[in-house]
Amino acid sequence: MRRGSTSVVFLLALFELSLGSCDRVVPAAPQLLRLATTTSTHDSGLLDAILPVFQDSHNAEVDVVAVGSGQAIEIGKSGDADVLLVHSRKAEDAFVADGYGVERFPVMFNDFILVGPHSDPAGIASAPSGAEALQRIYDSQSTFVSRGDDSGTHTKELALWEAAGLAPDASDAWYQSVGQGMGETLQFAHEQQGYTMSDRGTYLSMDESLPDLVVLFGGRTIAENLDPAMLNPYGVIQVTPDDRQSPAALKAEEFIAWLTSVETQDLIQEYGVDKYGQPLFYPSSTVWCEANGADSPGCSP
Repeated sequence: MRRGSTSVVFLLALFELSLGSCDRVVPAAPQLLRLATTTSTHDSGLLDAILPVFQDSHNAEVDVVAVGSGQAIEIGKSGDADVLLVHSRKAEDAFVADGYGVERFPVMFNDFILVGPHSDPAGIASAPSGAEALQRIYDSQSTFVSRGDDSGTHTKELALWEAAGLAPDASDAWYQSVGQGMGETLQFAHEQQGYTMSDRGTYLSMDESLPDLVVLFGGRTIAENLDPAMLNPYGVIQVTPDDRQSPAALKAEEFIAWLTSVETQDLIQEYGVDKYGQPLFYPSSTVWCEANGADSPGCSP
């Protein structure tokens, strides 16, 4: 009897344990979010600094493809991304207007600068505008390294050449189109003792490895940049999904809300200050501008 009672108690205990195990909640696997973005957000280290916050708080896994803005937009058109974070405003607006994207939201901005060798053979340091600086490079036939990759930076460079009434050709020996991202282009310009155009954030993040490449047009900070045409706004766009209620589409909406929130915008503004003495990017989302009453170029439409 004693042995039988023990067996019954043991079986009851096993049964209770099995019921308990059935009640346990197994955590859901992180939802994959495909983000196509420009190289500057990656090369500057910004995404490495802020994305873990989103992944941890929203049970997400963000798969980042960092290419030129033009390529990122093409990835969006093919449906191989859920969200774009890019800086090519005309192309962004066209992407949404053509139905590939749901809506564009402002996120942040920095500015473009022209960098080159200390000797400044073209004398661009005294130029009154970015277009005039390129005019002087053209007139002196000084080496200029172009990204040549249909990125937002490349698009801006071409717009400045057009503003100067010029159209350099890849066949010109002094004009070197490398078809590379911003980091690689800066390294090549450094090696060639040439000029190039960069977003300020990527340049500052690589400054220590580019001792022979200095800012010659654009000043030490964005406040010193004389040319408003050199401003560089970034936008975030959800790629139009087949199903607006799919897990990926809902996660994309969460990501945009998180990225443009005041809390994340503050993280963006803080990034780089400790190391570089200035932000690499400045917040410009609608909710951040409204909350801070920001009188900033980035807060204009």
